[in-house]
Amino acid sequence: MPRPTPLLIVVAALTTCALCQTWEREVIDFPAIQSRAKDLANKPYAAPDREALPEWMKNLTYDQYRDIRFNPDQALWAADKLPFRTMFFHPGYLFREPVSLNEFTATHQQRIRPSEDIFDYGKLVPARGEFPVSSGFAGFKLAYHLNSPSVFDEVIVFQGASYWRALGKSQRYGLSARGLAIDTGSDGTKEEFPAFREFWLGKPDAADTAASFYALLDSPSYTGAYAFKLVPGEDTVVNVQAVLFARKAVQRLGIAPMSSMFWFGENSRRRFDDFRPEVHDSDGLAIRNANGERLWRPLSNDTNRLEFSFFNLDKCAGFGLVQRDRRFAAYEDGEAAYHLRPSLWIEPTSDWGAGRVVLMEIPTANELADNAVALWEPATTPQPGDRVEFSYKQHWTMAEDPAQAGGHVVATRTGVHEWQAEQRTMIIEFAGGALEKSGDKDPEPFIQVLGDAAAKVKIQGAAVQLMSPGQWRLGFQITPAAGKLADIGPIELRACLKRGEDFLTETWAYRIIP
Repeated sequence: MPRPTPLLIVVAALTTCALCQTWEREVIDFPAIQSRAKDLANKPYAAPDREALPEWMKNLTYDQYRDIRFNPDQALWAADKLPFRTMFFHPGYLFREPVSLNEFTATHQQRIRPSEDIFDYGKLVPARGEFPVSSGFAGFKLAYHLNSPSVFDEVIVFQGASYWRALGKSQRYGLSARGLAIDTGSDGTKEEFPAFREFWLGKPDAADTAASFYALLDSPSYTGAYAFKLVPGEDTVVNVQAVLFARKAVQRLGIAPMSSMFWFGENSRRRFDDFRPEVHDSDGLAIRNANGERLWRPLSNDTNRLEFSFFNLDKCAGFGLVQRDRRFAAYEDGEAAYHLRPSLWIEPTSDWGAGRVVLMEIPTANELADNAVALWEPATTPQPGDRVEFSYKQHWTMAEDPAQAGGHVVATRTGVHEWQAEQRTMIIEFAGGALEKSGDKDPEPFIQVLGDAAAKVKIQGAAVQLMSPGQWRLGFQITPAAGKLADIGPIELRACLKRGEDFLTETWAYRIIP
């Protein structure tokens, strides 16, 4: 049977899409979305009216909002039996800024119409009032046959500002990505949260294994056009291409930002009254420098204050927040299933130039909110009127070593004996890569203390021990050169294993407050 022409596709859609309005002839492509973003940047910023929703929507509680569910029978493309389906989020509760959604083909587009008819309202939802079209949606999610040919599983969700989350096969939702971060952690400046105001969803063909869509971003400081290509699989890959237009200067522009949760882990000194050994969506920041160096920074929640780490690179080959420990026994939580939460690895597909990876760690006393943020900050901050373009791949993965470091850190532990109060022991375990091959000599430790603390502490007792085939433990003690260890302040450490002149592992990078 011959492939239907775009016109026949449009006619078919008119008979099946109860959500949509009239198709209009218009070519929707990335240059067209860029043009919209540029036009928007040339206008004063107009904040959406968060009070415009009907009162019954604004007054929904958390439980009431959760009791509103999209009817999957009304999913976009369900009637056409296409490989992807799109479902929508109801406006209200915290989600008061309308998001406009459109569907497009090669030659036409149409607006998707908000309506109460596509939602199921549970018993907790009070008497409803009007549902004006101007209320828009709160976001959308795409579903695909990810884990079973008979079930449509959620693959990616966009809801709130410019946030999204994605899943690969057998994964559970964990950390989040953002389209853009502005003034995150900047002194004296309130963080700005750009938002995706409008999306264009490409109607898939029957044989498609990838979904494509566009988004228009807006904020007081930036507008932007985004092109997404979603490829679900064992690891789900999201290709992101963005063009930004700067309205005004900012202190920090964050590219490919992500946020995750770290409450406590095996390296934690702060202990909480909890039945689980560890609680986190991610346990470290991985970085791959274009010069070949790999870094691993374990996350921490010990100091009870906001912490920043900066990693300068001439060229970034990748970075991400990673969940390395995949043992159920590390978490003992069958409901949260932290062992199944994905890592997010960013792979630049354009030249980002020089800059730095920024890690922000926010103190927390629970697991309810994301408290670890990672992003790329360009060395040169764009100025008003500048056009900025970049692209990257997101890998939502269960891989233990997405940075492909080979020999990598699998555990970090620390402690002080009561009878040796001025001696802190550090334990780092490495596995994989060249460590799995035997050599004439055992691996040797390479340990550095950076910054002001280098002259104030001594490293002693360094030793390497084989724990199991391919896994080695490095242990050493930190002692003060004079005085008390607690008086020294933050100590920046670097450590790895080598054999002769050959480095066998990534670099463990850690900051500890004695």
